[in-house]
Amino acid sequence: MSEAQTSENSPIVQRENTKLAMWVFLGGEVVFFISLILLIIFSRLTQSDYETEFRLHLSIPLIALNTFILVTSSYFVVRALEAIRIDDNGKALRNNLIIVIILGLLFLGGQAFEWISLFNEGINLSSTFGSPFFTVTGIHGTHVFVGILWVIYLLLGHRRIPFTKENNLGIENFGLYWHFVDIVWIVLFTVIYLV
Repeated sequence: MSEAQTSENSPIVQRENTKLAMWVFLGGEVVFFISLILLIIFSRLTQSDYETEFRLHLSIPLIALNTFILVTSSYFVVRALEAIRIDDNGKALRNNLIIVIILGLLFLGGQAFEWISLFNEGINLSSTFGSPFFTVTGIHGTHVFVGILWVIYLLLGHRRIPFTKENNLGIENFGLYWHFVDIVWIVLFTVIYLV
């Protein structure tokens, strides 16, 4: 077997290829979410009644709490990765990932509560501001839901083939994804609720 063939199949090369693929995927997601954020900004700039027709219906304290929940979940993702790099038994990893699931579900619950409140106040998909709002926050919520499913998959996989100090790329890639989703929400929170 040649040296080139051996090096192409090495764990280090596979690890770097997987991380590169994740960064490429996130780059596409950046473009996608920038387009959605521009949609929100465009709808606000072209409609002069944003404040009275839509913004007054938003619950900024609720969504500020929701934002705090999501940011906190990112902290536990970092703790999960640190735990597996320090401790091979995986208990701390599992506990931190379970907290991420709980916080992710709380975030989705907060979003659902806000959506229901807005629907009850007459803001829906057919309204001028409701359409872009529900589209953007719904797509973001879908990303959070996918992240929760990913964590569950990691936990089930960890039971079958445990993560170790040397083998934790799945956790690392999930962390990149989850932090990205978190950053997108902070931008959305700023653009939709605060500015």
